Amino acid sequence: MARIAGVNIPSNKRVLISLRYIYGIGPAKARDICAALGISDDKRVNQLSDDEILKIRELVDRDYRVEGDLRREVAMNVKRLVDLGCYRGLRHRKGLPVRGQRTHTNARTRKGKAVAIAGKKKVTR
Repeated sequence: MARIAGVNIPSNKRVLISLRYIYGIGPAKARDICAALGISDDKRVNQLSDDEILKIRELVDRDYRVEGDLRREVAMNVKRLVDLGCYRGLRHRKGLPVRGQRTHTNARTRKGKAVAIAGKKKVTR
């Protein structure tokens, strides 16, 4: 099992898919990394040589902001918005959707499980 940027990436999957297990690397960046190092799309992680794994590790450490650094940066950006008290910061603070989605229905991922209101009767029409 290869370890890149502090993450154990699965060895039985293709390199393109395995690199996505690293926070901050998606499909496009994984493709860019493989192209820069000349690694085939069909190659699996267990078929990589130690030298190729080392090259991937060095490239990711040098050129990309991933894992802890990226998580810290995102958290600092959210904290800055909350401290400013701007609209987006208030939405973060209240745990509501930030980007203009409706909340009358849906938004359950952000708001959490629905809470029943005691004594509320259903409206019949």
